[in-house]
Amino acid sequence: MTQKILLTGGAGYIGAHTFVALHEAGYYPVILDNFANADQDTPARLAQLTGRKVDCHDCDLMDKAALDAVFEEHDFEAVIHFAALKAVGESVAKPQMYFDNNTGGLINLMGAMEKHDVKRIVFSSSATVYGDAEQQPIPETAPLGATNPYGLTKLMGEMMLNQMQVAHPDWTIGILRYFNPAGVHTSGLLYQSPKSGNNPPENLMPRLLEVAVGTRPHLMVFGSDYDTPDGTGVRDYIHISDLCRGHVLSLDALIRTNESHTVNLGTGTGYSVLDMIREFAKACGREVPFEMADRRPGDVGTCYADVTLAREVLGFEAELGLAEMCIDSWRESGQADPTT
Repeated sequence: MTQKILLTGGAGYIGAHTFVALHEAGYYPVILDNFANADQDTPARLAQLTGRKVDCHDCDLMDKAALDAVFEEHDFEAVIHFAALKAVGESVAKPQMYFDNNTGGLINLMGAMEKHDVKRIVFSSSATVYGDAEQQPIPETAPLGATNPYGLTKLMGEMMLNQMQVAHPDWTIGILRYFNPAGVHTSGLLYQSPKSGNNPPENLMPRLLEVAVGTRPHLMVFGSDYDTPDGTGVRDYIHISDLCRGHVLSLDALIRTNESHTVNLGTGTGYSVLDMIREFAKACGREVPFEMADRRPGDVGTCYADVTLAREVLGFEAELGLAEMCIDSWRESGQADPTT
């Protein structure tokens, strides 16, 4: 029987792409999402892409009764937990909202797993748990200490899951500290940011796309005085397809070895904001105007991954680079040359 995997936040950017990766790997993913930061038609687009019925539950993790009903309906082999608020700047302005949603949601999810005897979980963590790391590239052994409430909720999530495993030694947990996902599925049917709603995109690539198609006059580059080669922030950008493949490999490893792991998912290479602007301009064939602005609260100057452990534990290695991320992102505009 095909193993059912619960994807919390499965209609979001990373969740929807992981749905496709799990389907292609032979799993049966089931979506749980409150659609606060996802399009209502995402399940229909996933059905079109995969050629199968999509089980989707419109459910908030803060609703314990509704969450329990989802677990009653399905016999899950494992959970992949994406559902969370994720804007660093917003978390600085509204920390209580992030603590309630991200930490509270995970608490309820762990309770449902415990009640229904689901013992495997892959947790969507983040490089923000390292804070302003001195060592670059950053290994998993680096000191932990978030510089913003969003990162703190991820760090708290890791700690809570580790304590659950102390209480339940038969639980296995995959903690994936990933860096900066970018790009979209080559079909162009999945998006980096919701098309519905009024929330402006926080991530760099969707903002570049808005500037290139003319819905945003210019890109604001936050920080030009970092201790980096060109003064702008340096990040480890990883193609969404590689990132989602990493989640499948993590799940495979939990099932195969029955051992927990904590690994970085990145490429091991850092690129500056100006590097990204140049590469995106090349992909779309037009100028991308930008203006320099002050640093954002909670941001760090440099952050890229040591990927040695992911290679050793999961057999994971990123296959796609910055050019593919930009080309695939430009496809989302509908203005790209279909032959590229």
